[in-house]
Amino acid sequence: MSDNKNQILAQLDKILEAELSGVVRYLHYSFMIFGPNRIPITGWFRNHANEGITHAVSIGEKITALGGHPSLKVKPVPESNKHTVMDILEESLEFEREGLRLYHELLGMVGNDVALEEMVRGLILDETTHIEEVEKMIRGSK
Repeated sequence: MSDNKNQILAQLDKILEAELSGVVRYLHYSFMIFGPNRIPITGWFRNHANEGITHAVSIGEKITALGGHPSLKVKPVPESNKHTVMDILEESLEFEREGLRLYHELLGMVGNDVALEEMVRGLILDETTHIEEVEKMIRGSK
């Protein structure tokens, strides 16, 4: 572990709070989809909520493995009251980009901890894939 263990734990807590926020966000989005394409879009958002849970578990386990105490906070989810699919996708894209930024910051902190680096790189891949998916969905609708 690098010398900046407290910084790493603080960053992991920020990420945990963001991932848990994503669970709430994506479940809310899934509830607010209406129209003929509701079923596949709802499923897509719920899959992202489930993936957020998976990421949160990985992050929480890493926090405790490093001797930390995982945060009980959830980053607040703003309610825009805009619930068209395009509005939701735009909000989702902004949220995913912020998550990716948090992971990149963590990657810059890991030092020689190869296991943590590999975990973070895998999560960066997941977040990047989400961003690319949402960008393609938005681009296909314009």
